Amino acid sequence: MTPLPRLRWWICGLLFLSTVINYIDRQTLSVLAPYLKVEFNWTNTDFALIVIAFRIAYAFGQTASGRAIDKLGTRRGLLLSVTWYSVASMITSMAVGLKSFAVFRLLLGLGESANWPGAAKAVSEWFPKNERGWAVAIYDSGSSVGGAIAPILVIWLHQTFDSWRPAFLIVGSLGLIWLLAWSRLYYPPATHPWLTPQERSAIAVMHEEERRTEMQAIQTPEQNSGQDKPSIGRLLSLRTTWGIIFGKSLTDPVWYFITDWFAIYLVSKGFRLENTLIGFWVPFLAADLGNFFGGGFSSYLIKRGWNVVDARKFVILITGLGMALLAPAAFTSNFAALIGLFALSTFSYAAFSTMCLALPADLYPSSTVASVSGMSGTGAGIGTIISTFLIGWVSDRYSFGPILVVASMVPLVATAFVFLLVRRGPQPSSVS
Repeated sequence: MTPLPRLRWWICGLLFLSTVINYIDRQTLSVLAPYLKVEFNWTNTDFALIVIAFRIAYAFGQTASGRAIDKLGTRRGLLLSVTWYSVASMITSMAVGLKSFAVFRLLLGLGESANWPGAAKAVSEWFPKNERGWAVAIYDSGSSVGGAIAPILVIWLHQTFDSWRPAFLIVGSLGLIWLLAWSRLYYPPATHPWLTPQERSAIAVMHEEERRTEMQAIQTPEQNSGQDKPSIGRLLSLRTTWGIIFGKSLTDPVWYFITDWFAIYLVSKGFRLENTLIGFWVPFLAADLGNFFGGGFSSYLIKRGWNVVDARKFVILITGLGMALLAPAAFTSNFAALIGLFALSTFSYAAFSTMCLALPADLYPSSTVASVSGMSGTGAGIGTIISTFLIGWVSDRYSFGPILVVASMVPLVATAFVFLLVRRGPQPSSVS
């Protein structure tokens, strides 16, 4: 076969597309929520229970799927994952009420839980540390792109068919198309038939350098027993692991509040969803820009001589402060101001998240990257489950105001945990 130059970036493009599809699938319910609440007479608490069903499966599935991908490999792991969640999304069109929606969303969460651990592992296999910020930004930006596409696509499908059922069926089929491209393009670097000799050699050198410094950033010499694949317990005994887990666990609920509840929040403020589509996607576009700001700025600092983890932490500091700008949205009903504040918060969240997603590949050997990424996803899922229940309960009894204020404060705590627990890592190698 003819070698494909810069193959790693083509693979990164596929990871981006998988994330876009992943988010369109999960956002279908959130976009349709105002219509479904009327049809099925749900309260916000009822809707929260359906979201929690997804979150439980998604949270605990990430640790399990991360470990499974470390064993199965990235290619097979993501083939299984995308097949599973595509089918789960399609069969949601058969739902008849609260319980069936909850079951189908639980199945969707199980399948989607492998996306981020699998993407993190792929990046660790193909990219050097000074490029990983960009690679993570690209695939993670798929979440905001998917979130921006979903309302336009789903509402169009709802209006075209005058029913919500075709939306789940058609959106779910997108993943099946992606599977054809993934099965054709993705193989491990060591065996990929389209890899140029130069890129294959550079990747081999990168992994050899990383093996020599393996676990350097998270273990003292006497702790390093030469394990190729430390157990979950061993990884959890390291404070760096907990820094990454807390960083994700305390900030992801802010993002999921926006993705799961934004349509309902706008309706609660008196806006019609059909008339606010332009504003609806602005926070998601801002998140997309935040991904690239985080990845690009940290990569710039690394090239300027900063230590890898110091560069990631600096971005985390300024964007952790940026998420606090969500609080003023509780005190305005001006649509432009409200959208602007949400956009600033999602921009900051996305940059923060990109750094948290890059850290496992920066600090851990490739054989454990998906495991650590999965554990941080599980922690984030647990935090999101708790916050989702509280959002439903508080919004039914009071308003969304207290939720926005708390959502501005918690990321500051997350920033503090990252600075206290995550240690410096080695300088990056490079792949030409």
